Amino acid sequence: MFRWGMPRKRRVRLDVLSHPSHPACMAKPTISDSKQAFSIVVAIDFGTTSSGYAYSFTRDPGTIYMMRMWEGGDPGVSNQKMPTALLLSPDKSFHSMGYTARDAYHDLEPRDTENWFFFNNFKMKLQENNVITLETELEAANGRMLRALDIFAHALRFFRERALQELSEQSTVDFEPTEVRWVVTVPAIWKQSAKQFMREAAYKAGIASSQFPEQLLIALEPEAASIYCRKLRISQLADISLGGGTGGTTFVDANLPNGRKGSRRSRYAQSRMFLVENSIGEIWSELQTGDRYLVADCGGGTVDLTVHQIEQPQGTLKELHKASGGVWGSLAIDQAFEELLCRIFGASFIAQFKRNRPAAWVDLTIAFESRKRTAAPDRTNSLNISLPFSFVDYYRKVCGHSVETALRKSTVEYVKWSSQGMLRMSAEAMNQLFQPTIEKIVMAIDNLLKKPGVSGIKFIFLVGGFAESPLLQHAVQTAFSSRCRIVVPQGMALAILKGAVLFGLDPTVVRVRRSAFTYGVGVLNRFVNGKHPPEKLLLKDGERWCTDIFDHFVSAEESVALGEAVVRSYTPARATQLRIIIHVYCTPTERAQFISDEGVRKCGTLCLQLQAMSPSTNGTTARREIQTRMHFGDTELQVTALDVQTGKCVKATIDFLSF
Repeated sequence: MFRWGMPRKRRVRLDVLSHPSHPACMAKPTISDSKQAFSIVVAIDFGTTSSGYAYSFTRDPGTIYMMRMWEGGDPGVSNQKMPTALLLSPDKSFHSMGYTARDAYHDLEPRDTENWFFFNNFKMKLQENNVITLETELEAANGRMLRALDIFAHALRFFRERALQELSEQSTVDFEPTEVRWVVTVPAIWKQSAKQFMREAAYKAGIASSQFPEQLLIALEPEAASIYCRKLRISQLADISLGGGTGGTTFVDANLPNGRKGSRRSRYAQSRMFLVENSIGEIWSELQTGDRYLVADCGGGTVDLTVHQIEQPQGTLKELHKASGGVWGSLAIDQAFEELLCRIFGASFIAQFKRNRPAAWVDLTIAFESRKRTAAPDRTNSLNISLPFSFVDYYRKVCGHSVETALRKSTVEYVKWSSQGMLRMSAEAMNQLFQPTIEKIVMAIDNLLKKPGVSGIKFIFLVGGFAESPLLQHAVQTAFSSRCRIVVPQGMALAILKGAVLFGLDPTVVRVRRSAFTYGVGVLNRFVNGKHPPEKLLLKDGERWCTDIFDHFVSAEESVALGEAVVRSYTPARATQLRIIIHVYCTPTERAQFISDEGVRKCGTLCLQLQAMSPSTNGTTARREIQTRMHFGDTELQVTALDVQTGKCVKATIDFLSF
């Protein structure tokens, strides 16, 4: 929000001349203005547990190419993408990413792991941090700290270099790096500071720059999934509201001869080339103007819920409710498993083991990952989970008895020691690890569907890696199939990545979003008895002013069109004023009246130096008009202050990292 101050006291006072409640000026989306300048779109799906990239050529937007297959992988786990794991050398330089990083870290001698930096699932730290700055640090597996911006930049630079290398080999014509438009995905429920942090990390990685920001788009994950779903044929969807999705979900593969059916991990899902409809897919033919659907993006770290409404015939999307959700991704199941181990072996031992044998702990999490993917509501047989030898040996050294003895003494009855030397967990016990997280997801969807503004939902699309879980599919089907159709796209784990490419090809497809904050400026207005509190009264030069008024430009939950600008005109309180300081404020609430209210925060500043105006013929100095413009981009908010009389203008992009 803006605050005006006088030259000596650094305080500028404005008397509001016009106060429109709706946008006074509309602008075309700036991100599409240079659309034709890009010949290639590369999207990076930077996930919590797995990441990857895909690309498309603007001359052939109907074809999306997935990244090359990666070496390594976990038993029973598809490797279409790679683990979001990063290994840095002792000198903090880049060593490796993905399976290579994990394997290299595993092969280090225990004493050497103290010097290396291994980061796994580190994206979640941006969600967990209440305050994110460019100096925020993250903890490596061995407890050492490193600046988060450097960690994310290393990972994004890896994908940038690999993608450019692959493009140079695939493209039949030469291209310049400036011809590539980059798209990086983020959860929709992230704070604005976290989204801006990803943009800054991308700049540091060489993906676009602050001087050429339109080369980089930040895509919200559920929006990308929504864009992907609208291109699908009916044969590429599984309607689990009709009775499937309990462990045996099958899809008709439209790319196979005679529409032959395939499993979830069919050859289609593994193909590097993905063909999309040149026009809106068949699923869209069932939707009419005004129809609504919900996208539940269930990933490794977060679950994002977004509600869109169809705008036909142009096929654009309108967001009906700001993104909601929480940290209910598949990592919550891993955390539940860790808590189970703490109950059996003791929390102090597990903490010590993770600290002193970090590579072995990674092995244990990999073993659990492959087994948790087999959990299903109709499964009855038990599951064996391998304990690394390092765990068994270290437990005996630290605790003085075997893990088998610990299991016998434990009050956890549904986990035993198998004759093969493994943890043996009943199917019911495995399912119980899922239930608290799944219940939160179901409750969040239910609460969202009950909101008046999102009634009449026709479809629920389940996407993201966690959406592959038969337990989650079954729970959503049971809870909501009587209200709407539950649909799971084929290759649901790649829906966001493919949708992000489509978003890069046409960033205007999501036309209207909901503002997450209330934005405005601080002004002085004429004091009104009975309306304004006495403590806000300011007497100056015989005038009675009310200080610190929060003049809203847009309110939280208000619809904002892409590229839209809100324009307001103000007048300095003194005609001779030569300097204006503008402070931009925001708050997550809609009810704030003053910049001093709880929750209102400063998020940007502009300084406009004015020229003295010549007196008019009658000897008085004319009132000057200061026009303030707020422009809404993908994740950025730009504010401009213009001296209408002289044309002098200053511009600033709101710095959410300064909160």
